[in-house]
Amino acid sequence: MNVEQKEPARGGAIETREIVAGFDTREVLHGISMQIQPGQVTALIGPSGCGKSTFLRCLNRMHELVPSAFIRGSVQLDGQEVYDPELDPVFLRRRVGMVFQKPNPFPSMSIRDNVLAGLTLTNRLKASEADLLVERALNQAALWDEVKDRLKSPGMSLSGGQQQRLCIARSLAVDPDVLLMDEPCSALDPIATARVEDLIQSLAGDYTIIIVTHNMQQAARVSSRTAFLLSGELVEFAETNTIFTSPRDQRTEDYITGKFG
Repeated sequence: MNVEQKEPARGGAIETREIVAGFDTREVLHGISMQIQPGQVTALIGPSGCGKSTFLRCLNRMHELVPSAFIRGSVQLDGQEVYDPELDPVFLRRRVGMVFQKPNPFPSMSIRDNVLAGLTLTNRLKASEADLLVERALNQAALWDEVKDRLKSPGMSLSGGQQQRLCIARSLAVDPDVLLMDEPCSALDPIATARVEDLIQSLAGDYTIIIVTHNMQQAARVSSRTAFLLSGELVEFAETNTIFTSPRDQRTEDYITGKFG
């Protein structure tokens, strides 16, 4: 019997309850509960291996794509259970997009086709709207003025920073509510990093953005709230200014001041 697949509700509020996740018998996350407000930038900080990227991938069910992965607990998007068996993961990932650490334009596609890839692959592209969608998404990604005269050029012909903004435009083109960013600036030079940070700040308010970063200054610059993870546990989650100026947990202060990590 075919089960009718449901699309997730719109909005962008995320709540996790006691998320336990890992691979085979290794538990990476130990009961993470968070409420992430819509229209804000939330930063996830913590030393390498603390579970930040695993947590991020649990939010749009990319974690389950790894054969050995497991997850228990609840992830809700606007009150709807993300792991509801009747919820199509493809629909979910349209609403909860992902930008990876290394820019990954599709190498055989032009700049234009890269922007439209998500809509094309899900058969949602209306030819009459394509040009407007490309211009809108590239404008949102602060890239339109730089590429408008070479939209047929390969996406891989762009600089690293431009490629990352192209990937952001590709995510925006499918009209998401949430953008997950897994260290989106770690492979970029300082000028390209500043461009992406400016872009993140310009998108805040219209989208829920969750960014994994090892850069304390970056977290302070772009986020409204910050979560500190350590050894798979959520140590502290608060307003970013509070985390960096008056953390409640000594472990948070030790990490921020460079005593470990």
